[in-house]
Amino acid sequence: MAPSRSLVLSLAALATLLCAAPGALGRRGDVRVVTDESWRELLEGEWMIEFYAPWCPACQNLQPEWESFAEWGEDLEVNVAKVDVTEQPGLSGRFVITALPTIYHCKDGEFRRYQGPRTKKDFINFISEKEWKSIEPLSSWFGPGSILMSSMSALFQLSMWIRTCHNYFVEGLGLPVWGSYTVFALATLLSGLFLGLCMIFLADCLCPSKRRRPQPYPSKKLLPESSQPLKKVEEEHETEEEDLSEEEAERRGTNPDLAQSAVRQRAVGPLAATQNS
Repeated sequence: MAPSRSLVLSLAALATLLCAAPGALGRRGDVRVVTDESWRELLEGEWMIEFYAPWCPACQNLQPEWESFAEWGEDLEVNVAKVDVTEQPGLSGRFVITALPTIYHCKDGEFRRYQGPRTKKDFINFISEKEWKSIEPLSSWFGPGSILMSSMSALFQLSMWIRTCHNYFVEGLGLPVWGSYTVFALATLLSGLFLGLCMIFLADCLCPSKRRRPQPYPSKKLLPESSQPLKKVEEEHETEEEDLSEEEAERRGTNPDLAQSAVRQRAVGPLAATQNS
């Protein structure tokens, strides 16, 4: 009876040691999943984020090392997370993921790209020895919270939505590929026309064009004083004609008095016509 009791106690102690062993080496922690809705949690605390795709062979090889590194997350006071770019295209555009897998380190809103070896030991040393301080953080222009990266995120989400619609048209509705492209071309044309009309309407409301009314011409009234310059002009015209007539008379040998009377008769005719009008 006594040996059986001691055997039970020894087995219990051995089980306790086996259970405590992983805790002595590193506390197990789950890899957190980050989505488009929860990515702002990365701005607080220290994080290590992996961007992967299920079909990527390099990502599949990294998964055991990444999960083993996550077991040390609580001891190192770092949050270990991952992002599936096939399900979260917005985050793929927000961080401009061009290669898989891609790993980022985040410390209080400052993002740095990890480009070292991809083993558990290297990840632990990167955090414990603060090797991330030797890496230049991303500028505010290319940070995930900037306007530029938010636009990139929306563009990636739009491209994924277009791809989903294309698959639905081809596989769900049975349209040919060229038919799906035609639908998108018409949608693009109509949306462009609609946006153009909206922009013209806004521009007309904000900066209306100034319409000028035609100004009426002032009526011309003949003032009494205007007759004096007219008389002066007539007198000058008569003197010029008299001089010309005298010169012509001298040349032709005619009587200057007759020529002068003829000139006066010619001048009196237009003057009488103007007075009558």
